[in-house]
Amino acid sequence: MNSSPSTILPKAVSVPARVSPRRHLAQAAPWLAAAAVVGYALVVGGYPATVVGFALIYAIFVSGLNIFMGLTAQVSFGQSAFAAIGGYGSAILTTQYDWTWAPAMLAGLAAAVAAAFVIGYPTLRLKGHYLSMATLAIGLIAHEIAVQWESVTLGYLGISGVPPIDIAGFELSSDRATLTMLTVCVLATAFAVARIRRSRLGRAFAGLAGSEDAARALGIDVARYKLLSFLLAAGFASFSGSLFVHVVGYVSPEVFSLHMVILSFTMLYVGGIGTVVGPVIGALVVSVLPETFRALRDYQDLAYGAALILLLIFAPRGLAGLFAALDTRRKP
Repeated sequence: MNSSPSTILPKAVSVPARVSPRRHLAQAAPWLAAAAVVGYALVVGGYPATVVGFALIYAIFVSGLNIFMGLTAQVSFGQSAFAAIGGYGSAILTTQYDWTWAPAMLAGLAAAVAAAFVIGYPTLRLKGHYLSMATLAIGLIAHEIAVQWESVTLGYLGISGVPPIDIAGFELSSDRATLTMLTVCVLATAFAVARIRRSRLGRAFAGLAGSEDAARALGIDVARYKLLSFLLAAGFASFSGSLFVHVVGYVSPEVFSLHMVILSFTMLYVGGIGTVVGPVIGALVVSVLPETFRALRDYQDLAYGAALILLLIFAPRGLAGLFAALDTRRKP
């Protein structure tokens, strides 16, 4: 009687990999560091709360940029244009038409996503430095429109008197209340990015990041998914722009200039491109670091630049990658 291999050999039992405590520490360390900075700002209040609040707004903006650049491996220098649409949309609707914050924010977000669709459909067919130059032109054009369209944007004079964020009839006028709300928004953004990264959509983005030709061979609609990534990034940028104008109470073209793009790129690479926590920790470090060198006065910019260079040298994958170096291999 012949015996099949299955009757002779015992069945292999798969043992789940045990995650080491150091791996848990590596995953939790950047979030704990960010929580410590935000917690300190909540306790102290005042100027530290304002600085950290602006950092959290940038964290939302950079998280959207991270979807397009980190998950999909595309390059965009024009995300500030969509932040401007969201910011000016909220400012105009609330100051001139007496809208509340939430409907004005949603209207600005819808306008930004619509503009991203119109712009991105033909633009995203470009590749490499051609795409970079095209997106840079988008940001410059948006800035010029904000300057020249004075009947709507008031030009360099800007729009003042933007009301604070209103939630269920309660205005967030104090710095601690605003910081708490921004913390919730950042956590919701990070959760959304993490879900996108692990979803089928995120796997399609990863395929595009690896090789567009290989992704196309696997049946992935490259143009469609690049456009979806661009729309998601535009939505987060618009949301951050709306938050900014309502927290500050004022908006002008300088807010959404090329400096915003350079700063967001710095935050993305310092924190760790392609990671969920990278934009958060990068925004906090780049925003808080200059304040630590303020006592140096004339040498403040020199110390700040040297610190950023050292961070990029010793943490080429960003601070999130530096924390991940604590991880060890999984044991079978």
